[in-house]
Amino acid sequence: MNDPLDTGALAGIIGDAPGDAALYDLALTHGSTGRADYQRLEFLGDRVLGLVIASELYTRFPTASEGEMSSRLHVLASGATCAAVARKLDLTALIRFGAQARSDGGRYSDNIAADAIEALIGALYLDKGADAARRFILTHWNEMIDGQQAAPKHPKAALQEWALARKRRPPEYEIVAREGPDHAPRFRVAVSVGKLARAEAEGASKQAAEKAAAAALLAELEGQDI
Repeated sequence: MNDPLDTGALAGIIGDAPGDAALYDLALTHGSTGRADYQRLEFLGDRVLGLVIASELYTRFPTASEGEMSSRLHVLASGATCAAVARKLDLTALIRFGAQARSDGGRYSDNIAADAIEALIGALYLDKGADAARRFILTHWNEMIDGQQAAPKHPKAALQEWALARKRRPPEYEIVAREGPDHAPRFRVAVSVGKLARAEAEGASKQAAEKAAAAALLAELEGQDI
């Protein structure tokens, strides 16, 4: 049996007493419990997060191109960034899991941490309104938004550009292994640029593993100055 939602700890995270506790209960319930879970609220929260960050980027970087703003948004709204914010807030301590997911380490999954904070944003949006959701997002993303004075480049895009500039074959990705349960998978991906070089990396999703592999290969290639 899952413990009831700790509304005191939740209030400390969202900065206010929850109004509709049922929304937050849903936002912090994993599908492994067999109950209604956070997926719909995650869908909503993802869009609210993206809109708030996109609006801030538009305002704070008036000379940035659409491509530059897209690059910034990709990083700021990524699963890795969301998971990092959730970890800082210790949000996963409030998530209710089924017994199997709990024993499989679901509480330590970055995928689940990222999903949960997006679901929390969705719940906050419905409970307190758009302004409250925006305040929460800016409280925890503000420094990261301001810190991006130069548009970050996604490692896959950077590797693609590296190969193109040197007239090499485009990078090719392949899944080497997939392990773990469905709610907390681990992927190992390899990336190669023809027969020139190859690197492997792991991640909690195929996309995260590809990103890490691309970053590893790019660092290797740039170190060799090929």
